[in-house]
Amino acid sequence: MKRNWEALVLKAMGGREFRLTVLDSERVSGSLHRLLVDGGGLLAAVEAHPTMWIRLWFDNEGRSHQRAYTLVDPDPATGRFHLEFALHEGVAARWASSARPGDTIEATLQGSAFTLPDPTPTHLYLVGDSASLPAVNSLLDAAGDLPATIWLEYADDDEKGLPHRARAGQEVIWVPRLDEGRHLVETVRAALTSPTEGAYHWVACEAGTTRALAKHLRKGLGVNRHQVSALGYWTAR
Repeated sequence: MKRNWEALVLKAMGGREFRLTVLDSERVSGSLHRLLVDGGGLLAAVEAHPTMWIRLWFDNEGRSHQRAYTLVDPDPATGRFHLEFALHEGVAARWASSARPGDTIEATLQGSAFTLPDPTPTHLYLVGDSASLPAVNSLLDAAGDLPATIWLEYADDDEKGLPHRARAGQEVIWVPRLDEGRHLVETVRAALTSPTEGAYHWVACEAGTTRALAKHLRKGLGVNRHQVSALGYWTAR
């Protein structure tokens, strides 16, 4: 597989490369596939953190094609973790669906860093979708019983059955993807009309939607930049 300029740039920027090995494969639902992998020394080299993600390199007719995925339930003792793939047309979903124990794939770790704020937030406001749900779940695991409100956008009804890790006192609100994501923006805006003392806001959904919500939080509500994390997880075409 020919590595493209993206791979060369990431390596030049200090990206660390690992080879993952598939250990198990499981169809979770009609829209989600999960793989258990050995990290090839990744978890021994780097301490796991909430929302930790890596880039996987897929073979797309002889050329490399990369997509970012969140580590699910990383276990430093065994060096293993899960990866979850939303099933839709594309090289990544095809690879995951057909992957078998013993198959390998190259991964790059570069740019992933996150810690929950100190002091502990009074409330978490999380906005995501099926693509960022693994990251949302890792945040909820790290947050424990911290009060939280979570908006999750869905495109298909079966996505509402995807597993989330909200606990008592943590509200999950499923929002249909309508009007190219503007419905999610308006739903969150209607709920967040003034800043909440000590709250932390984490937004990770479609890139345009993420930008609109980040603008509302930072400029519309005047939330301190240290209380907002916003990252587009995918781009609508």
